[in-house]
Amino acid sequence: MSEVGSRSAGRREPPRTGSVPTLLVLDAEPPPRLGRLTGRARIVHTDAAHLAERLPGADALLVWDFTSTAVREAWPGAGPRPRWVHTASAGVDHLLCPELAASGTVVTNARGIFDQPIAEYVAALVLAVAKDLPRTLEQQRERVWRHRESRRVAGTRACVVGSGPIGRAIVRLLKALGVTTALVGRVPRTGVYGPADLDRLVSRADWVIAAAPLTEATYRMFGAHVFGVMQPSAFFVNVGRGDLVDEDALARALTRRWIAGAALDVFAAEPLPPDSPLWDLPGLVVSPHMSGDTVGWRDELGRQFVELYERWAAGRPLVNVVDKKRGYVPGH
Repeated sequence: MSEVGSRSAGRREPPRTGSVPTLLVLDAEPPPRLGRLTGRARIVHTDAAHLAERLPGADALLVWDFTSTAVREAWPGAGPRPRWVHTASAGVDHLLCPELAASGTVVTNARGIFDQPIAEYVAALVLAVAKDLPRTLEQQRERVWRHRESRRVAGTRACVVGSGPIGRAIVRLLKALGVTTALVGRVPRTGVYGPADLDRLVSRADWVIAAAPLTEATYRMFGAHVFGVMQPSAFFVNVGRGDLVDEDALARALTRRWIAGAALDVFAAEPLPPDSPLWDLPGLVVSPHMSGDTVGWRDELGRQFVELYERWAAGRPLVNVVDKKRGYVPGH
């Protein structure tokens, strides 16, 4: 985990009301388990409709409903604002707005919770595609016995875009399967390629995996150009953010067989509307934003927040502090 650079940035400002800090929780079902904070925080629950009117009275804000854009919409209003905002998600694009980015409020995220589960999900997709498991299940339902050959995974190449903890976990797991991997980040450094290397690496990859944060630089970076550079036998996976991908360009690439297939776990619009053409695209696997959600994941998110709260209330430096200009937690 990354710590904020100075102790003052992670310390609690004096609570504005009462003898304990007021913690505002933007709720989602099921709500977080915050029993450990009994007597240590005045917990106020809110929905999106009442968030703006309750923000001025809060010392800290827990964005438990991490799919909501209510913070981004309510933050520019009048009155004081919480000195700390935590989102129960890895991405922060749903809450960052210019006013929050320019403020002195510390923003933290759920970095570290989803790394291994998402890596396992990507590895499962790679194995399922290489071994043609979807067709096996389909033919079983049809009672069809048709022998065929599958692909080896060991010896294939993967290009993983996004050098944060999730991208690095994906690389570790794919390497364990014998996949030759290349990791691409915002800037080149030891073990990480830069954006200038992307075309070359994508053109050689059997698996192209998007695991980057959503920023101005990464918005729809996977479009017609990238899909045109990929090999016809290559497979694309997005477990980052929906708007990393130009979905119309992906639809054309799959329809025209520019690439062999794709899997999307995140989308520009969620839930994916029933009438979306993505449901019927040839070679596309659709999953409902679940790659990081394993049994007990909400409890892990709750425990992580409570531990962060204890650091904050004690005036200790917070971890998982987001660089609000970059839109993610910087690596070491």
